[in-house]
Amino acid sequence: MFLLDRWIEIISVIRRNKLRTFLTGFSVTWGIFMLIILLGSGHGLENGVHDQFKSSAVNTLWVWGGETSKAYKGYKPGREISFKNEDYDDIANHIDGIEYLSGRLHVWGNNTISYKGEYGDFDLRSVHPDYGIIERVKLVQGRFINNIDIQKNRKVATIGVAVKEALFKQEEAVGKYINIKGIPFKVVGVYVDDDGRQDNQRAVYLPVTTAQKALIGQDRIHTLAVTVDSKELDDSKRMEEEIRSNFSERHVFDIEDKNALFIWNGVEEFKQFQDLFAAIRMFIWVIGIGTIVAGIVGVSNIMMISVKERTREIGIRKSLGATPWSIINMVMQEAILITGVSGYIGLILGIGLLELVSPYIQSEFFRNPEANLGVAISAVIVLIIAGTLAGYVPARKASAIKPVEALKEE
Repeated sequence: MFLLDRWIEIISVIRRNKLRTFLTGFSVTWGIFMLIILLGSGHGLENGVHDQFKSSAVNTLWVWGGETSKAYKGYKPGREISFKNEDYDDIANHIDGIEYLSGRLHVWGNNTISYKGEYGDFDLRSVHPDYGIIERVKLVQGRFINNIDIQKNRKVATIGVAVKEALFKQEEAVGKYINIKGIPFKVVGVYVDDDGRQDNQRAVYLPVTTAQKALIGQDRIHTLAVTVDSKELDDSKRMEEEIRSNFSERHVFDIEDKNALFIWNGVEEFKQFQDLFAAIRMFIWVIGIGTIVAGIVGVSNIMMISVKERTREIGIRKSLGATPWSIINMVMQEAILITGVSGYIGLILGIGLLELVSPYIQSEFFRNPEANLGVAISAVIVLIIAGTLAGYVPARKASAIKPVEALKEE
């Protein structure tokens, strides 16, 4: 009963000062609201960047040849460094720590593919079997390219859903033959891209050896994709150095010639983005908490004024036997109530706005801005701490009031 009376009294004090309480609470509401919006937006940006990495294994090294820029061992600069099947084999046999390995050959020019009376221009990607794992190809029917296809130069293809819909409509594709540059290829699988990116689903995967013999007529690989069996940055850098050393010896170029061989390190790139977003989250929390602190100062100042106005009342309470702790408790409860309710309103408004606008602001680098459970719990903890801090100083001042001096106040 005593506790209920205490809260009724606190609410009556707040109601007597509606405008002052509203303006004080608004600063806390705004602080929490901005914190949630900033954290949700940062999360959306992070989701967008993570989706860019989701289409392939994070621990991938992409290797492709360039053009030498330095004279080396009697060779003039300007030599093109191109890969062959023996480069793939040498990497597979001499580099330790490889998880998956695939070559990739692009077939340029007119890539019109047909089935019966349907035609379409699609991307031809000639690869090894591991490429399906590296690029996280999700099969909905059939299978991907396998080792027997490579060894026997089979004329088979795994097509994207967009290719299947364009050429086969409602007809089953697996087991049928499509025409690629006048050569029939048997469809052995259909895949879908998890990202929903249409360009990735408009590709046709072929065995790299088949494409070399039947489509371009030469032993050539444009790119090598290598995944490290460890996701540690140091291991990926070690493998990067070993690959560069291996190619510099085989193709006779200066190992320091960065234009001769290009290596994109997915582990390093991902680590850089992780560090960047950690810094962004820290910055957002600093800005958000700074805004909340401004609200706390406002609440504390208002409570100081409230204590000043109620000096005589507090003196009477203490003369009737109220303990210093009961006075502290009364003032702090009022401060916690103001900050708690105001902050909760800001929390709900922030989460509500994110949920409202999220479906309309999706882009390639910004997806699903949201404040997750961890953010909400963190915000609640901040609110509790804020309310306690806002009420502590005024409460201590109130508890120090002497009844005799307080009764003299006008």
